[in-house]
Amino acid sequence: MTDQIPVTLLTGFLGAGKTTLLNRLLKQPEMERTAILVNEFGEIGLDHLLVETLDEDTILLNAGCLCCTVRGDLVEALAKLRQRDPARVLIETTGLADPVPIIQTLLGDPFVAMTFRMDGIVTVVDAVNGDAQLDTQPEAVRQAAVADRIVLSKTDLTNAAGLRARLSRLNPGAKIIDAVKGEMPAADLLNLGLFVAEGKTPDVQSWLNAAAFEASHDHGHHHHHGHDHHHHHADKPDANRHDEHIRAFGLTFDQPLHWDGVGRFLEVLIATHGDSLLRVKGILNLEGLDKPVAIHGVRTLFHSPEVLPDWPANDPKTTRLVFIVRDDLDQAMVKDGINAFEDAARREVKLELL
Repeated sequence: MTDQIPVTLLTGFLGAGKTTLLNRLLKQPEMERTAILVNEFGEIGLDHLLVETLDEDTILLNAGCLCCTVRGDLVEALAKLRQRDPARVLIETTGLADPVPIIQTLLGDPFVAMTFRMDGIVTVVDAVNGDAQLDTQPEAVRQAAVADRIVLSKTDLTNAAGLRARLSRLNPGAKIIDAVKGEMPAADLLNLGLFVAEGKTPDVQSWLNAAAFEASHDHGHHHHHGHDHHHHHADKPDANRHDEHIRAFGLTFDQPLHWDGVGRFLEVLIATHGDSLLRVKGILNLEGLDKPVAIHGVRTLFHSPEVLPDWPANDPKTTRLVFIVRDDLDQAMVKDGINAFEDAARREVKLELL
C-alpha cells in the first residue's frame, strides 16, 4: 500500500536525551505534519509537556510502558491519529521500554500493518552513562541491538571511543551518529525502512561492514555463555563481548539464491527459534529476478518480501543478511541451514528441467 504512514520509533534508556533530540528534529522542515506519541511510565506524565510543539497531534500514553501494559492503547492512539492524516508518526518510548514487543505490535496488528509502516528504529545512547547501562540494564542492550540508527548523545562531555566500539560489536549494521545537545539533520533518521520499495537505496555498506567484522573475528571458536562482563578491562576490549547474550552477525552470498530455499529456511528458523530472532533484515539476490528483494522481521513476525526499484550503482548484487539474535542461535547453524535448503532447492529446479 503506497499510502501507508511511516512510523519512527525513538527509544533509548532513561536520561539519554530522547526529548532533547525530538525537540531539535521537530524544528526542521522534514518533520512537518509529524504526529507525536509520547509514552511515559507512571501515572503523572511530564515528557509530553517538554515537547515544544505540543498540539492536537501530540498524544500522551502514560497508563504504563508501551512494551507491556498499553500496547492496546498504542493501537487505539494510532487509529485516532490516522483520522488526522499526518505525514508521519514518531513514537517516543519510555526509557524502560523493551522495543521488541512494540515492533511486534506495529508489524503484527492487522489495522496497524495495513495503515502504517515501520520507517526505522532510532536509539539514543548516553555517552557518559552508556557503558554502565549496557552492563546492568537488559532494556538498554535490546534498545541498541535492534536500532537502524544509534544516536550517541553527550559526546562533548566524554571520550566515547570505547562505547562506540562496543555498540558497533553489539549492532554492526547500525550507523552511529553523534548529536551534541540533540543537533543533527532529521534526514539522517528518516526513510530507514529497508522493506519500503519506493525511492529506497538500501543501506548496504553497513551490512557489508557487519559481515566483514564478523569474519575478521571468527577464528573457529565458540563464544562462552554467561561470562562476566564486569571483569573486562576498558583498555583491553574483548572482541567477543556481545552483552547480555545478544549478538549480531552478517552473512553474504555471492551467487543468486532460490526463494524456495532461503524462504523455506526462514520459515523453519522462525518456527524453531523465533524467540531468539530479535531482528532480521536483508537484501536478497534471487534467481530469476534482476532487482533486489528486501526482507525485515522481528521474532516470529516478518513483513512480506518487497522488490526494490533497483540495485545501488556499482553494487555487486550480493545477498546480505543481518541477524541480531540471542546467543542460543548459532551463526554457523544459520549459514549451514541456508546452504542446505539452497542445495535442496537447486536440485528441485534441476529435476523440474529434466
